[in-house]
Order: sequence, then C-alpha cells, then structure tokens
Amino acid sequence: MSTFRAAVIQAAPVVFDRDATLEKVRTLAANAAEQGARLAVFPEAFVSAYPKGLDFGARVGARTPEGRVMFRRYYESAVDVPGPAVDTLGAIARDHGLYIVIGVIEREGGTLYCTALFFDPEGNLMGKHRKLMPTAMERLVWGMGDGSTMPVFDTPIGKIGAVICWENYMPLFRTAMYAKGIQLYCAPTVDDRDTWARSMQHIAFEGRCFVLSAVQYLRRGDCPADYPAIQGDDPSTVLIRGGSVIVNPQGVLLAGPHYGSETILTADINLDEVVEGKYDLDVVGHYSRPDVFRLIVNEG
Repeated sequence: MSTFRAAVIQAAPVVFDRDATLEKVRTLAANAAEQGARLAVFPEAFVSAYPKGLDFGARVGARTPEGRVMFRRYYESAVDVPGPAVDTLGAIARDHGLYIVIGVIEREGGTLYCTALFFDPEGNLMGKHRKLMPTAMERLVWGMGDGSTMPVFDTPIGKIGAVICWENYMPLFRTAMYAKGIQLYCAPTVDDRDTWARSMQHIAFEGRCFVLSAVQYLRRGDCPADYPAIQGDDPSTVLIRGGSVIVNPQGVLLAGPHYGSETILTADINLDEVVEGKYDLDVVGHYSRPDVFRLIVNEG
C-alpha cells in the first residue's frame, strides 16, 4: 500500500463570522496541500465557533434576553447542510485535491448540531456525523445526533470516519466504529487537557487505526469585542490551547501534541500498519468474544 500524507489543522475560527472563517479554511487547506497532504482534518465546531466561556444567560429555571440574543448570533453564523457554506467547503476540497473532515455548527429548523462534514477531492459532500451527546453546558445550545449519521467512508486512501470530542469516551461508540473497519479515525475536538493526547494514543492502540485529532487554538482576540467570556477581555488570553496529534496503530505519536500556537501537523500514513497491528489485537475480530459480549447499534 502506498503512503500518503495527512494533516491536522490547529487553528481558530473567526468567531461568529461564517464567511471570514470559510476564507481562513481556504488558506489553511492551501497550506496543507502545499505540504503534500491528501487528507486535512479541522477541529470541532470550526465553522464558525466553539463558544468557550459563554453561558448564554442560563440558570436553572431561567434564561435572560441577552442570552437569547447571543444564541441568535450563534445560530446566524451556523451552516445549512446542504447550503452555500457546504458548497464553498466542497470547492475548497476540489481546488486543493483534498479529503477534508471539518467540524461545523449545523442548523436545522431551530436547532443547532455539532457536526463533522466529509468532503472528497472532487468537492463532493460524502456525508456528515452529528455529535451524539453534547457535553455539560453544550447541551444548552446543541441538539443530540442519532445513529443515522455514524458513517465510515471507504475511500482510495482508507476508511475514514469521525468521532467528536468526548464521544471518544463512549466505549460502545468506539466499538461501533471499529466494527465498521475504520482506519483513519478522525477526532476533531476542543479538549486541550494533557489527558487528551494519551486518550488518542489509547484509541489508536485499541482500534489498531491511525488517529488524527485536530484541536482548536483560540484566543480571546479571535472573538468579537462584545463576547462576554468569563475569562475576561484581554485579547491575548488563551481560551483553547491546542494539543493536536497524529498517532499510529501502535499508539506511537507521529506528530504533536502541539500547544500554544496555530499550526499544521503532518505525518505519512501507511495503511499496511493497520493490518500489521491487527495481527495480535483485533477487538471486533479474533480478540472479541461474541459469545459473551454483543453490541447492538440502532442506525435508524
């Protein structure tokens, strides 16, 4: 199997500005392609915001008018799927000959979803995955996905899927992705804890797959002036510090973790290593016990 180069993008969106963020995606995708990448993975909620530090005026049993206005701004910067922003992202993938996996805030009706979109190098939207379980305060502003958007795409560079942020701590979801034969396990996130890289190493070793995790790097200055973050108004304050990684099927870090700045990490991927890894550990094959354990997945 020939080797190809993959990239994870660690950067900040232009918060609440969808069009400006799409232009930044264009530049970052061009930079990744110039480095020889065929696959580029962007962070969770990249178009156009992960609202770190906001509370949307919520208390138990009460919401404020100001919080409703902030939600409306968030909604207005979100993405219709399909829609013009998706067309733009497809054109970016086509122009640079890239597979792109990118986190967006998707809107449907009056609900927002934390979604990963998948594009092929011809610019086609292959599909999407909606985050199954928003974490903590995320549940206030995002709806829950369901089993109908849990794809793994069989492409010429490998089988690509995405598991968003703390979905990676759902053991049964991981198992479902392993059962689909995932080889290029994309993990867009905003989790910048030291534990994140170790979790990605565990998942790569457990699933005998390549893990590509793109983390945002976000400063207060990337947000609007009237963005009422609890961290204050100093534009140099770091809200999300990064920590992107690329890991091989033996759990070895090929790139990262990188903290403290925007960056593009790259690594060369050889899918033969996936097969070699399954020689002694295939958790949905010879190392499973279907007579004892059985996973039922509702993809309706």
